[in-house]
Amino acid sequence: MINGENVNNISMNIKVQESSRINMYKVCKRAMDIFIAIIGVIVLCPIVLIVFIANKIEGDKGPVFFMQKRIGENGKLFRLYKFRTMVVNADKILMKKLKNDKEFREKYLNYRKVENDERITKIGNFLRKTSLDEFPQFINVLKGEMSFVGPRPYLNREKKDMDEYYNYIIKCKPGITGLWQVSGRSQNTFKERLKLDLEYYNNRGLWYDIKIVFKTVLSVFKKEGAM
Repeated sequence: MINGENVNNISMNIKVQESSRINMYKVCKRAMDIFIAIIGVIVLCPIVLIVFIANKIEGDKGPVFFMQKRIGENGKLFRLYKFRTMVVNADKILMKKLKNDKEFREKYLNYRKVENDERITKIGNFLRKTSLDEFPQFINVLKGEMSFVGPRPYLNREKKDMDEYYNYIIKCKPGITGLWQVSGRSQNTFKERLKLDLEYYNNRGLWYDIKIVFKTVLSVFKKEGAM
């Protein structure tokens, strides 16, 4: 017969084992992130030059990089790096359209993205279709602000719409890729992305991450869900 003390000991052992497993996973995950990030930053260097020249040819005098505050691990805000794929005053145009265009507003609030977005530049459209616009985030991974695999890096203004999902999502570092990106990407609604990120949190593990990495490579080559 199992007494109360034995039950407590079993429960404590399970918690210790689970904590040990999570810690080992985090160490292995960080090692994998650093390895991938170093390769990513090396590849990034010539891409920056190519994008800079392409923008100049197109007459785009704006900056090559776009920086934006995002929600990181434990709710801490960080500055996310991306290649700029939109016109310089994109946020002002967005706010104006959200205010004046009902159909646009409904689509944006549901998906947080819209097809044929007029704010996207010609070079930006190519970068998005090929997922090259994400490459500067390898700098965030190297800095320890992001992981290669993780939940979507949400905007601070989206926090109020994340509801109860927020408390679980912020327990992980946001990722360049994740379950959301290999499960429809931009074709998913905002709510569906939250559910996928919660699913990732509940199933996170090294082999799960590796599986998502392979699926990401396939999705990029097939250009699935890009917008």
